[in-house]
Amino acid sequence: MEHINEEMMKLLVDTGLVENDMTWAARIAVIVAMLLIVFIVNVLFKHAIVPAVHRITASTKATWDDYLFSKKMLRGFCRVIDPIVVYILLPLAFNDMPQLLAVLMKVCEVYLIIVTLMLINTFLNTLYQMSNEHEHLRNRPLKGVYQMIKLISVSVGVIVAIAILMDSDATSIIAGLGASAAVLMLIFKDSILGLVAGVQLSANDMLRPGDWITMTKYGANGVVEEVSLTIVKVRNFDKTVTTIPPYALVSDSFQNWRGMWDTGARRIMRSIYIDVSTVRFLSADELENFAAEGLIDPSLAGSSRPVENLKVYRHYLKNYLTNYPEIDQNQMIMVRQLQPTPEGVPVELYCFTNTTVWPEYERIQADIFDHVLAITPRFGLKVFQRISSSDISKEALWK
Repeated sequence: MEHINEEMMKLLVDTGLVENDMTWAARIAVIVAMLLIVFIVNVLFKHAIVPAVHRITASTKATWDDYLFSKKMLRGFCRVIDPIVVYILLPLAFNDMPQLLAVLMKVCEVYLIIVTLMLINTFLNTLYQMSNEHEHLRNRPLKGVYQMIKLISVSVGVIVAIAILMDSDATSIIAGLGASAAVLMLIFKDSILGLVAGVQLSANDMLRPGDWITMTKYGANGVVEEVSLTIVKVRNFDKTVTTIPPYALVSDSFQNWRGMWDTGARRIMRSIYIDVSTVRFLSADELENFAAEGLIDPSLAGSSRPVENLKVYRHYLKNYLTNYPEIDQNQMIMVRQLQPTPEGVPVELYCFTNTTVWPEYERIQADIFDHVLAITPRFGLKVFQRISSSDISKEALWK
């Protein structure tokens, strides 16, 4: 660009349009003319080029050009044009003042770097907006990647601006920074770790905005709202917000409930404890009555072997879950007996609801266990419950 300025000045001096020793009146006239040219270029760009570009992008079926040539992007382009025009025209007004011209040229170059960084920032924000609306990219944690690119571009811009102001080569400044790489790594440690973690989370599809995660170490139990370069923001179900460093999600363990949402079924795995003293064999009459009421399979009633009430109870619960309309029959359904404990014999119900909506899930689970608790005495069984003070007072009263 400096070569262009020199050639232009030589041409203007040779033609007599510009003098080597310019009066202040002529200088002011040139400055006014320069500002007028900048104004005309701005008006031409805003009122002629921008509307034409908008008409072209509106006539196409693609949507990417609507983003890349939006008002914000074109406004950023317009900001870049001003310092370029001023940089080209500055020698016309200050040709005979090399020191002042050098200072003004440096200011113009630094300003050009600033508006260029603003354009890059707008461009990256536009790309992020496009990725958020893309079907395959909207759930990827890409915000941290874009933030890292912004950080790198700003760092490069600052180095170039310092090199311009100091009249030195940018590579020498970078070489000097290389000597203090350890200090820089310490300063940008979180950003570097966040970038690496963001790439791992995205590449392995470990986390997406909108996922329900649980991370006990950080007190997180809620929906991921944002994944950025330095934090992962989780909106807990109690409406509080937990922030987690991205690298913690890679180095530590966390639970992601996305698989449940994708399946469309949520697991019920809950036990009731049966009092061991109530487990006994059933008589033939009891078995026949159960079969007549439809509580058990008739094959159990005709069994030649002794049948326990706990076994009949488990068969009934399995049949109850199999015919329950809000239980997903394509998933595992199981009623099993666990290791006896001092609190009794655990009978566990294992099944999946056909919905993942939390209130509906809790309602279905409560309805099932309401029935389970109510039907238990019908089989001669009793649910274990620790003795309370009221039980002790009643026993003492009967005595």
